[in-house]
Amino acid sequence: MTENTMENKESLQRQELHRKIWAIADDVRGAVDGWDFKQYILGILFYRFISENITEFFNKAEHEAGDLEFDYAKISDEEAEEDFRPDTVEDKGFFILPSQLFENVVKKARDNENLNTDLANIFKDIEGSAIGFQSEDDIKGLFEDVDTTSNKLGGTVAEKNKRLCDILTGIDKINFGDFKNNDIDAFGDAYEYLISNYASNAGKSGGEFFTPQTVSKLLARLVMEGKKNINKVYDPTCGSGSLLLQMKKQFDEHIIDEGFFGQEINMTNFNLARMNMFLHNVNYNNFSIKRGDTLINPLHKDEKPFDAIVSNPPYSIKWIGDKDPTLINDERFAPAGKLAPKSYADYAFIMHSLFYLSSKGRAAIVCFPGIFYRKGAEKTIRQYLIDNNFIDCVIQLPENLFFGTSIATCILVMAKNKTENKVLFIDASKEFKKETNNNILEEKNINTIVEEFKNREEKEYFSRYVDRDEIVENDYNLSVSTYVEKEDTREKIDIKVLNKEIDETVKKIDELRASINEIVRELSHE
Repeated sequence: MTENTMENKESLQRQELHRKIWAIADDVRGAVDGWDFKQYILGILFYRFISENITEFFNKAEHEAGDLEFDYAKISDEEAEEDFRPDTVEDKGFFILPSQLFENVVKKARDNENLNTDLANIFKDIEGSAIGFQSEDDIKGLFEDVDTTSNKLGGTVAEKNKRLCDILTGIDKINFGDFKNNDIDAFGDAYEYLISNYASNAGKSGGEFFTPQTVSKLLARLVMEGKKNINKVYDPTCGSGSLLLQMKKQFDEHIIDEGFFGQEINMTNFNLARMNMFLHNVNYNNFSIKRGDTLINPLHKDEKPFDAIVSNPPYSIKWIGDKDPTLINDERFAPAGKLAPKSYADYAFIMHSLFYLSSKGRAAIVCFPGIFYRKGAEKTIRQYLIDNNFIDCVIQLPENLFFGTSIATCILVMAKNKTENKVLFIDASKEFKKETNNNILEEKNINTIVEEFKNREEKEYFSRYVDRDEIVENDYNLSVSTYVEKEDTREKIDIKVLNKEIDETVKKIDELRASINEIVRELSHE
C-alpha cells in the first residue's frame, strides 16, 4: 500500500468516525453538556468493543473446535456461567454475560424502561468480574465517568433512557470493521475530536494538549531508529495512551518484549488509557497504567530502566519544586544540582525521564520552546545535560500541530550511550501539510525528519550537527534557530537593475518637470 493510499484510507476512517459522532451529538444536543457527552460516548464505545472482543474470543475458540454455528451472543447466561466464565478472567481480564453484551442490549434499548439502571448494573458487573484476579487494578473504575443514572441525562427516567438509547443506537451505527486493524487510533482520535469540539470550558481541559497521531508516530520512529528490539516502553504522562499505542502500531509484537507502561494524574485520562489498551488488544498482563502524580509519587520505581520513553508532558505547568526541600535529594533530580522552577515543571519531567532511561535506551519528549533558552535553574539543568552528553537531538516542529494551541513545539531526544559529544539540530518547521484547522505531519514529512536523525548529514537551512564547545560558547542555548540558519525567502533584488530603473524614473521626472515649467511659462504670458 502506497503512502498516499494509506493516508487517504486513514482520512476516510477519520471522516466516518467524526460524522457519526456528530450525528449522535445532534440527537443529544441540549440535554448533555459537551464535556459530559464525551464521557458517555467514550464509555459506551468501550462497552461496545469489549463486548465484541469477548464474543470474538469465544466464537473463535468454538469455531476452531468444530462448532462453526456457535455464537456466544445467542447462548443463555446459565450456559455462559457454567461453560465460559471459568478461566476467562485469567485470559481476558474480565467477563461479560451474553445478555449483557452491547449487541443484545442495543436491540432492546428502545423498549427497555429500565435501560439506565440495567446499564449501570452491567458496568458494575464487568468491573466486578475482575475482583480477586490479577486484572482487578486494570479493570477497577473503568466506567466511573459513565453515570447512567445522572440527572445530566434528563430529569426523569424516561428522559435518561431516551438519551442513552440515542447514544447506544448511534454508536451501533458506526462501522469500524475489525477495530484492531483500523489505521487510525480510533478511540484516541474520537477523544481528541470530542475534546476539540466540546470542551469549551477551559477550566476542564486547561493545559492539556493532546498529542496528534502523526506526532506520536514521529516520536515512536525516533526512539526506535536503528533498534531491533527493546525491553519495554514508558510514558510518564500518558494521557489517553496514544503515544504508547503508536509504539504498538509501528512495530511488530516481538520487538517490544515486556509491554507498555504509563502513569497519569487525571482520573478520566487514566480510565481512557486503560480502555485504549484493551481496545487495541493489549492484554491486561502486557501493560501497567498507574494513576498518580509522576513527579511527586512515581509508581514504577521497582521497574528496571526502560529502553524507550515517549512523552508529551503538560507544557510549563506549576509544580511544588523547592517548596518541598526533600526533592533536591531525590535521586531523579539531585544530579543536576537544581530543581525545575516552581512555575515551569518541564525539566522535572525531563530529569524524571532521564532517570528511568536505560543505558542503551532513547527518550523522545515534546517540549515547550522556552525551555531551550531561558536562564536561571533551567540553564543549570541544560548545562548538566549537555556536559554529561545526554542530549542527542533537538527538533523544531511546525506551529499549529496540536489541538488547542498554535505554538510551534520542539522534540528533545536523549540517550545515555552517545559516541560523539555533539547535538543534532533539525529545523522541521516547514515539514507539514496545511489542513482546515491544524497543520499535520504527512508520512513524507516524518520520513524526512527520521532520515536526517539517522544520517546526520548537515543540510543548509535544515540541520546542523554541532560540537559541545559551540553550545558552551552560546551559553548552553539549545534553540534550533541559534544553530540552523533560516532561509531568506524574501525576493532577491538585482541592484544594477534597480539603479537603472531609478535612473529612468529620475529622467522621466526631469522631463515631466520641464513640461510643467513650459506650461507655466506659457500661461504666465497670456
